[in-house]
Amino acid sequence: MAIVLEHVEYKYSEGTPMETEALHDVNLEIKDGEFIGLIGHTGSGKSTLIQHLNGLVRATSGDIRYNGTSIYSEGFSMKDLRSRVGLVFQYPEHQLFETDVFTDVCFGPKNQGLSEEERTVRAEEALTMVGISSDYYKKSPFDLSGGEKRRVAIAGVLAMKPEVLILDEPTAGLDPKGRDEILGVLSRLHREQGLTVVLVSHSMEDVARYVDRIIVMNHGRLVFNDTPKRVFAHYKELEEMGLAAPQVTYIAHALRDAGFPMKTDVITVEEAEEKILCTLGWNRESEN
Repeated sequence: MAIVLEHVEYKYSEGTPMETEALHDVNLEIKDGEFIGLIGHTGSGKSTLIQHLNGLVRATSGDIRYNGTSIYSEGFSMKDLRSRVGLVFQYPEHQLFETDVFTDVCFGPKNQGLSEEERTVRAEEALTMVGISSDYYKKSPFDLSGGEKRRVAIAGVLAMKPEVLILDEPTAGLDPKGRDEILGVLSRLHREQGLTVVLVSHSMEDVARYVDRIIVMNHGRLVFNDTPKRVFAHYKELEEMGLAAPQVTYIAHALRDAGFPMKTDVITVEEAEEKILCTLGWNRESEN
């Protein structure tokens, strides 16, 4: 079990007239190798929650264990935790600052005390993982496209060899091509490297397509924690929280209401296409 939260609560400005409860009695397990989606409206507690996972914010009460050890125990190394649990903030390209791409990606491994040879290997591996070729190594990160900057920023975290990668809205502000590139990179890292990924997103289509489990936050409370199909089956409750299901789910319900014998638990376009063709008795493989 990578990360376990037990009765975690957090209050901003505790003990002052401005005290605000941001997290309330959150109990959560993040297992090794999972791809998790974290959703919730603005102010739901998503960002506060992920900052607890690598110790950037300390819980007001409750406990967090990483690989069985409380991160609040005496002698526990927060520096080591932050190397193992990588956090990519929203618009991570704003954190790019070195003169060239390669130097920027080497920054994290350098802070870990690695030799020049070790950090060179780490940087090359990380840039390869995110699809950045050696042609870009000496370019200024500020001369790259939005999607390329985002991938370089993610490479900077990957170069520290995290076991868990947490990303806060990694596709925010990107065009469809850039969004697909980033999500494709994350999917490949999860599939090929066995990396545990926690994806914070406002896109229901993205979480439906990529994640194994969805965590829904509302007013600092964990409301749903289940597979995408089971979570999106509660689409009316999600709407009350300012969220929604993927658009294709609504189309499936509309077809069913119109009399088409359509199952309504579809959450991706590909799945809807397959079920519609199956219902109509079409078999694309036989046609080919």
